[in-house]
Amino acid sequence: MRLINFLIKTLAVLDRGLERCEAILLSGAVLAMAVLNVANVIGRNLGHSLPFTGELNRLLIVLITFMGVGYAARKARHIRMSALAEQFHGISAKILHITIHLGTAVLLFALAWFALDYVQQTRQIGSVTASLHIPLYLIYLAIPIGLCLGGIQFLLAAIRNIATPGVYLAFNVPDTQDDDHHNGRI
Repeated sequence: MRLINFLIKTLAVLDRGLERCEAILLSGAVLAMAVLNVANVIGRNLGHSLPFTGELNRLLIVLITFMGVGYAARKARHIRMSALAEQFHGISAKILHITIHLGTAVLLFALAWFALDYVQQTRQIGSVTASLHIPLYLIYLAIPIGLCLGGIQFLLAAIRNIATPGVYLAFNVPDTQDDDHHNGRI
């Protein structure tokens, strides 16, 4: 039991550090998009539009979308089919969540693998963006990294459900819909 508690506490510390990095990256990207758009509007009103703004915004959207996968999973703000899960209670709900979390983790890791292959192909081709000539593979690296971070979050949720009482939607997000969780019966 001590080993399990140590493992959960260690994973929680690592998860908080990763959460901070993701939050800084995501908020910085959103802030950069806002600054770019405001600067472009001001420039356009002064007669000098910034031609690279659209390109950078598209790149930032790719970054935000895929790096946000892990952040959304960490906060249990991802899309989920709760209608089915709400039909289960107790140990059957726990088994269902473990199965879903492990299956989703495997799927995200597989997608990250395929995305990494795509990034490598893009690198070999030498594709760059039109205005700024940024190598596309650098931007596309956000895809396998984000998918991998999402997979890690679902894996952590599965570990939490296996190692501790209660049903968890994410590593630090208990399922408040489950009556057994509140009564401590799992």
